[in-house]
Amino acid sequence: MNVGHLVRQAQKGNKEALLQLIMADHNAYYRLAYSYMGNEHDAMDAMEDMIVVLYEKIDQLQKKEAFYSWSKTILVNRCKTLLRKKDSVFPLEEQQATSAAVLIDDNPYRDTESEMDMQVLLSHLNAQQREAIELRYIHDLPYQTIADMTGAPLGTIKSRISQGIQKLKVMIGGDRYDNDRGEIRGA
Repeated sequence: MNVGHLVRQAQKGNKEALLQLIMADHNAYYRLAYSYMGNEHDAMDAMEDMIVVLYEKIDQLQKKEAFYSWSKTILVNRCKTLLRKKDSVFPLEEQQATSAAVLIDDNPYRDTESEMDMQVLLSHLNAQQREAIELRYIHDLPYQTIADMTGAPLGTIKSRISQGIQKLKVMIGGDRYDNDRGEIRGA
């Protein structure tokens, strides 16, 4: 798939090209939306909003190869907007803690016990650390994309991730872990 070609076609009004771009990474979009929204219905609403925004603003995209980071930034912004619109606004941290604590989740992207354990651990971080770590390690986004999505400087994102990882290390075993590589000492 040639992303640049499909973006050019979408910019000319070809809805099918835009659909191909979205469908090529639809699982990643869904996981990202679900991690913010906490349930399937709201995640799908956020994705629908993202598609509308993409269709309306695709002609503003300058770097065609940046489509996926640009579209994921739009998705994150739509999620945050939808969360703000709710009367009971929960920060990402509280919402994920509630989802992890309930453990009643029919989401096929979250079906392992170890992932639920990780969600419980992540719930102990502050909202900014949790968001940065999830975007980096669960959604595999580059640091610069995370900075663009959150509006925080690159150095701040790296700091949030580093501090969050240090907190997680203390929670799961403290000094048993090597600080540089995360390996268990004495193993």
